[in-house]
Amino acid sequence: MKQRAALPLTIASLVTVLLAPTPAHAIGEGDTFGDTKGNELTASVSTSRIKVTQVSGPTDGKGSLSAVDPNWEPPPCWYEPVFTPEQLKNFSEKDGNGDVSVRQAWFGEGLWTDHYRDEKDATNYFGTPSSVKGYKNYNLGKDGYFWRGVAPDLTNLDTSLCNRLMFWVEAGEIPDEPEAPTPETLAEYAYDKVKVPETEIELKPEARSTVNLATWVWLDKATFTDITVRAELPGTGLWAETTAKPVALHLEPGTDDAETFPASGDCEINNDGSIGTPYTKGSADKTPPCGIRYLRASAGDPYELTASITWQISWEGSGGARGDLPDGTFETTQDMTVQEIQSINR
Repeated sequence: MKQRAALPLTIASLVTVLLAPTPAHAIGEGDTFGDTKGNELTASVSTSRIKVTQVSGPTDGKGSLSAVDPNWEPPPCWYEPVFTPEQLKNFSEKDGNGDVSVRQAWFGEGLWTDHYRDEKDATNYFGTPSSVKGYKNYNLGKDGYFWRGVAPDLTNLDTSLCNRLMFWVEAGEIPDEPEAPTPETLAEYAYDKVKVPETEIELKPEARSTVNLATWVWLDKATFTDITVRAELPGTGLWAETTAKPVALHLEPGTDDAETFPASGDCEINNDGSIGTPYTKGSADKTPPCGIRYLRASAGDPYELTASITWQISWEGSGGARGDLPDGTFETTQDMTVQEIQSINR
């Protein structure tokens, strides 16, 4: 039987093995340890039990949003219910290899049965309290769950905020912990689960423009509509729905020798989900509501036109909670060859 502490590699490289007369406590990185048999619960702290489903919007999106605010990121860790008493008994006595906290793994059923069945105190090497009182017979007969920290990215040092050894919480209760889950936690977790359509814009002329002549940019209606995903944490009653609303298309011509329409490069999304106005014959000399004008030929390499959709993110959740998250963007690029004015037939 041995224990392993799950640490980022930069720290783990400084430590080898902690020797003791009790089972060895080896230091290293911990990630996956497999599922408990038959109950779809994982023994790894890197996998959350939060269930995310899309409830509205196009379902063929493949793009993930990037937060406009570079300083924003979802929570590094939080606590979740992992085992009922019966499930913990089954896991401890039939497997016994897995994470007991974000930074500590136990290998061998004796470590689990000692603490959760036989009431023996356990040592928390990376959190407080350092000595944790044991449990009697897995709390069988009681209604509740054993909770443990979850950390999707174990290299993030802030995951140390969730270092309690797996602990008991009565059914229907949320632990009184700073890192206990909230509806906002679920909304933030769902942020990168929102899948948006690729930004495939229509151009006239297509991919080949002419110096000083406007290139019209548009998107057909209904391409971009609101997308809502729902995140639920089983056993807690907590839920949140995160909605991404498309608000603007931003154009970057790929060179300073160009003008955008409007001047900001931000084309508003119309109520029907369309952007801009399709080019019609005879409009070559008009100014498009959404478009670009290149002022210099792309001699040699083409310019790289970047089109990005800005999505406004809001959420609502259990208990009437609601709020906003940073806007997200998803961008695509395409090559634009710009030629000098010659004879023009548009």
